[in-house]
Amino acid sequence: MNKKVAELINDQINKEFYSAYLYLEFANYYADAGLDGYENWYRIQAQEERDHAMLFYQYMHNDEKVTLKAIAQPECELTDNMAPLKKGLEHEKYVTGLINTIYAAAQEDHDFRTMQLLDWFVKEQGEEEKNASDMITKMELFGGDAKGLYMLNSELKTRVHNPPSLVL
Repeated sequence: MNKKVAELINDQINKEFYSAYLYLEFANYYADAGLDGYENWYRIQAQEERDHAMLFYQYMHNDEKVTLKAIAQPECELTDNMAPLKKGLEHEKYVTGLINTIYAAAQEDHDFRTMQLLDWFVKEQGEEEKNASDMITKMELFGGDAKGLYMLNSELKTRVHNPPSLVL
C-alpha cells in the first residue's frame, strides 16, 4: 500500500472514532433535553461510526500497521434542538471530503483494492448526508410544534443498529 494512502486511512480511523464521540455528545444533549428518540438516533449513529473505524482498522491490518492516536474531545456549542442537527450535517460533509481525499490518493496510485473499499464509504457518505439533511428539514417543518416534535422523537426511537456487512 502506498505510504500516503496508508497515512490517510490511519488518520481516517481516528476521524471515525472522533465522529462517534461527537455523536455521543449530541446524544447527551438530547438526553438532557428529554428527547430520548433523538438520543437513540445519535447513540446508534455513534455505533455506526465506530463500525466504520473498525472497517478501516481491519483493512489496514491486511498490509499495514495501525497507529492509534488520541481522540479529540468534541467542542461544539449546542444551544437548541437544531444545533446538533446542523453540526451533524456539517460534520458529514467534512467526512465526505476526507473519504474523497483518500479515494483520490488511491486512484493516483492505481490502488484498486483500496478504491473498491472506498466505493462503499462513498455510497455510505451520500446516505449519511441525506439523513442529516432530512433531519434538519423535519425539525424545521415540525419541531416548533410540541405534537410534531413528539412524533419526530417517537419515530427516531425505533432506529436500531444494523452493522455493515462489508467483506474486506
